[in-house]
Amino acid sequence: MSVWGTLLGGAAGLALGGPIGALVGAFAGHVAVKKIAEKVGGPIGEATEKITFTIGVIALSAKMAKADGMVTRDEINVFKQAFRVPESESRNVGRLFNLARQEATGYEPYAAQLARLFHDQPAVLEELLDILFHIAMADGVMHPAEETFLKHVARLFGFDQATYHRIREGHLGKDRRDPWVILGLEHTASDQEIKSRYRKLIKEHHPDLLMAKGVPEEFIEVANEKLAAINEAYDRIAKERKIK
Repeated sequence: MSVWGTLLGGAAGLALGGPIGALVGAFAGHVAVKKIAEKVGGPIGEATEKITFTIGVIALSAKMAKADGMVTRDEINVFKQAFRVPESESRNVGRLFNLARQEATGYEPYAAQLARLFHDQPAVLEELLDILFHIAMADGVMHPAEETFLKHVARLFGFDQATYHRIREGHLGKDRRDPWVILGLEHTASDQEIKSRYRKLIKEHHPDLLMAKGVPEEFIEVANEKLAAINEAYDRIAKERKIK
């Protein structure tokens, strides 16, 4: 079953705790844990991760949209379109988005809760940050307030400056991004280092692996885009270096 129908159709009562749990409780109330796990698919632990990831994405997206001082209908629509929210759940997603941006809690507690939940799965946190970049760049412009927001969320997720720049580079468009930054390498890297780094990134960010770690299928398109950027970066460097 779609995570949207499960999460927003009234079956979102896992004992998540923290600001994410409070937001879910305010929106949907509580139902039996077993029922949710069956609808989401997989064990209760997987259900918790999928629901927490999804609510976290919505909450942080709403907070980021508010970063420049106002939230427009277009920003909510960008979210719905980017993640293919079905028409039947569109109103509920909009309501939850609005609830997240209106409540008094800042974005830091949401980011901190996600960092704790996925502390041993940095690729999942990177996927979440990629999703926020995807939304921020939907209008083709990175606004200063959005950049500040994303940098702070990255720090809360435990990413250093180099990792942040590597993630950011992947969202600049083919004509602007530096393949060396995409792979997180210096120009002095050996051919073997280039190959090893490429294989490591491809393995870490493979969509199947991310879904196994709790990323709902609805968000995997962003992972596919990241994989394409990694492949393109490697191909450009391999051509430049004549790596076979």
